Amino acid sequence: MIRNPDQHRYMPLGVVLRRLPGVTRWASYSWKAVAVLPGAGPADWQELRRDSEAVEYHAATLTLNLHGAETEAYLHGLSAQVPAIYVVMREEGGEQPLDMVLVTASPYEAQDYTDSGEEIVEKVPMPDGLMAWVQAFVTDFHHDEVFIKRKRDKKRTDLTQDGIGDPRIAGAGDIYASPARQRRRVH
Repeated sequence: MIRNPDQHRYMPLGVVLRRLPGVTRWASYSWKAVAVLPGAGPADWQELRRDSEAVEYHAATLTLNLHGAETEAYLHGLSAQVPAIYVVMREEGGEQPLDMVLVTASPYEAQDYTDSGEEIVEKVPMPDGLMAWVQAFVTDFHHDEVFIKRKRDKKRTDLTQDGIGDPRIAGAGDIYASPARQRRRVH
């Protein structure tokens, strides 16, 4: 639950993809998200670096949204051995092979995208400056929720029987009787 609208922070993140030659005859290239660029400007598959057959592109700039209600997820992500930003992509048949959908610091949100199997979710190490920015957000807005154990009411529900259910069953002894046995009794 967001306590007030000020519990949002936004930052543009550039997504860097690396293209390598494919290892099978069915895939010409393999693509991998390798970095994010905090504060990046707009980009549309701008080539950044070429090293032999490996090429890195600034594929797109997406907005990283931090929400006050998601601080537990960010805290979980920051406590990982390697804190990460998750890049969500979809395969596309057009000029660019991948459509950049989302960047998130929430491992829970990233997991939701993996459930459908339609999106590609890649984990990219979070740069130190971005890690400090997310940590500052969590420090400002995270509130531990106090666990309150539910108390049972004192009403005894086992004292009365509301009925067994099927009105076609005449007596309690007939509940487990086979249907053939019941027909013989009726005649």
